[in-house]
Amino acid sequence: MIINKNPVPASHKSIACIAALLLSHTAMAATPASAPLTALLPADMSPLGMFYAADHVVKSVLIGLILASLATWVVLLVKGSALFYARKEADRAIALLRQSASLADAIARTAAAPKQALAQLLLSDVQEELALSHQSAATQTLKERAGFRQEQIMAQKARQMTQGIGLLATIGSVAPFVGLFGTVWGIMNSFIGIAASKSTNLATVAPGIAEALLATAAGLVAAIPAVIIYNLFSRGINHYKALLKDASAQILLMLSRDLDVPQRLEIGSSSKAKD
Repeated sequence: MIINKNPVPASHKSIACIAALLLSHTAMAATPASAPLTALLPADMSPLGMFYAADHVVKSVLIGLILASLATWVVLLVKGSALFYARKEADRAIALLRQSASLADAIARTAAAPKQALAQLLLSDVQEELALSHQSAATQTLKERAGFRQEQIMAQKARQMTQGIGLLATIGSVAPFVGLFGTVWGIMNSFIGIAASKSTNLATVAPGIAEALLATAAGLVAAIPAVIIYNLFSRGINHYKALLKDASAQILLMLSRDLDVPQRLEIGSSSKAKD
């Protein structure tokens, strides 16, 4: 029979039992605490998942901002193509008018050349004023009346080109504030949820704040392109106005030149009568 010569003291046995009890209690406490934190996290933290988990007011804000962003790109496509073709037409009109020596020559060139609607419009307006002047063409007032008609045409063309551009300015100025409203509403709901759950853990706060900040991000996504596109259109329309003024100046220059030769005005009037 073997006798243990070094028995474990009773005090060591009690310390070991206490340590074992503490470890088991810590393990039991850690397990139920981690489960609720994992359960509080949403299943999908992607933008689409946060959209589905957001409040109804925040969803409405996000939908409105998405529609505003789509409207911005639609305006870019529609007005961008219209402005491009209008500037091309103005360039062709200026090139044709600069090659013409008189109004009759310009009228003949526009009749023979395709895609000269702008030049034909400007020239026909001057011809109409000549017909209404009743052969009193060699006066200073004729040039003033013709210049006034040209200004009216240019103003009408500019108004047509600027239609729809104001929507971009509205989106660029309002969208950030709409997104901020959605963020404030979402954060308010997050704090209400924190008060109801009586927990300030980061896992409890973070999902609601992330959903709220998504509205601010959507507002910036809608506003920044709108402001940039609006500035591009503003410069493009100003350039288009300058081209219209250049074309009108060429016509008024030919009119002033023809006033020194009344026969040229008669030729232009006769061509108008034939049309």
